[in-house]
Formats: sequence, C-alpha cells, structure tokens
Amino acid sequence: MFRLYDFLIYCFITAYTPGANNLLSMSNAVRLGFRRSLRFNFGILAGFSVVMAVCTIFSAALYSLLPKVKLVMQIAGGAYMLYLAWKVFRSTADLDTDRKDETGFFSGMILQFVNPKIYIYAITTMSLYILPVFHSIGALAGFAVLLSLIGASGSFVWALFGAVFCNFFSRHTKAVNLVMALLLVYCAVALFL
Repeated sequence: MFRLYDFLIYCFITAYTPGANNLLSMSNAVRLGFRRSLRFNFGILAGFSVVMAVCTIFSAALYSLLPKVKLVMQIAGGAYMLYLAWKVFRSTADLDTDRKDETGFFSGMILQFVNPKIYIYAITTMSLYILPVFHSIGALAGFAVLLSLIGASGSFVWALFGAVFCNFFSRHTKAVNLVMALLLVYCAVALFL
C-alpha cells in the first residue's frame, strides 16, 4: 500500500530543510533579489531532474535485481532519516550572506551533481516509498518528475522568502527544528510499520 502522507512528509521536509540548494538560493536572493536569482534556481531544477532520472533508474534496477535489498534499504533509509532528524534538530539559523557564490543557470545545475542530499533523497524516496508499490516505467517517470519539482521547489521558496524566512528562522529556530526533526523520526519509524 502506498503511504501517501509519509511519502509527502518526507519529500517536503527533505526539500525545505537547509541544504546547499536552499541556503545558496536564499543567499543569492538576499544579495541580488528574487528575479536575478531565478537563473540559478532554474539550473537547480534542471540538474535535479537529471540526477533524479539517473537515481530512479539505479534504484529500480537494484530493487528488481536484488529483492532482498529492500530490508537493507529500509534500515539504511531509516538510519538516514534519524541522522537527518538529529542534524535538523541541532542546526542553527546562521547564514553567511557575504559569500561570492555563482548565480547562473550552469552553476545551479552543476551543484546538483555534487550535492549528496539529492542522491540520498532520490534513492531513499524511490526505494522506500515508490518501488514497493509502483513498477511501470510511466509511474516511475511520473514520480521522478514529481520528486524533481518538490525537491527543487524548496530552493524557489527559500529564494522568494529569503529575508523573511531568514528572520523567521532566527526568531523560531528551535521550535521549527524540533517539529521537523520529530516528523523525520515519525517517517523513519513508519517505514517498519
């Protein structure tokens, strides 16, 4: 059975928690404005889509060739979610907005190929939520597109609300981090229910 709520909670927490994409998007928007930061964010979307497609193919091949890998993937995915929960809980709202990061399309796209959060997000989501239920190429392609849009949407939101989001995190960091960490713990536990 497809666990839609668990799937969406995991996807959105992963997409909207701080990471390279989101922090660079916010930093660029704070320095340059939302409109001038869009090239970088569209590069993120393009690169994210390519990485997601490759990870979908890899996960599907691994899942079909080694059916017993499901338990290993569940344990690894659950452990990663607990690790993420710990990192989110312990994180701060500090940002370095004086960095001289590139802001172009190509920079945003290349970042996806060296961003481990993207690979883990893709493989974890595919192997734990999607592949146990869906097997057709059309469904897998549809989920790859959906995951790319959800994943990249975080960078657009962080850019759009750059200054406001930064102030919000500064004022409510502990509460926001606690809620997100607890939701990730729930997702990790739900994998085995």
